[in-house]
Amino acid sequence: MEKIKRIILSVMLIGACSGVAFADSSAFTPLNFNDSTYTTSSTATGSVTKIASTSTTTNTTTADLTGNKKMQNAISELDNAQVEVRNELLNYKTKYSEADAKYIEIKNERATLKKQVKATEKRIKQLDKAKEKIRKNMM
Repeated sequence: MEKIKRIILSVMLIGACSGVAFADSSAFTPLNFNDSTYTTSSTATGSVTKIASTSTTTNTTTADLTGNKKMQNAISELDNAQVEVRNELLNYKTKYSEADAKYIEIKNERATLKKQVKATEKRIKQLDKAKEKIRKNMM
């Protein structure tokens, strides 16, 4: 059973790697999809095999230039949009930090007022106890 698993894994690995070996004949360039300009030549010298692949471009047509300009315009538009989004993010961050500062200020003010309220209540209780003691002493 273990041998069968190893054989299956080996076959799967070989199958996955064979795609890379056969990919040499399919050249891809973003603006040129013709395989006719792609040439491969192989020469054998002794025991070492050298494979040289060159990509030659034919006359540049106006379609390639306009396609290139359109791509550059699209990239610049995306860059501009990215800058706008980053500026918007900075605006939101500044608003958040202002709101956070206000929150912290109010929280601190609330804490100090709470301490003052507790101190005042404690003082009122002390005065009430003092009044009760005085009343008890008077009777």
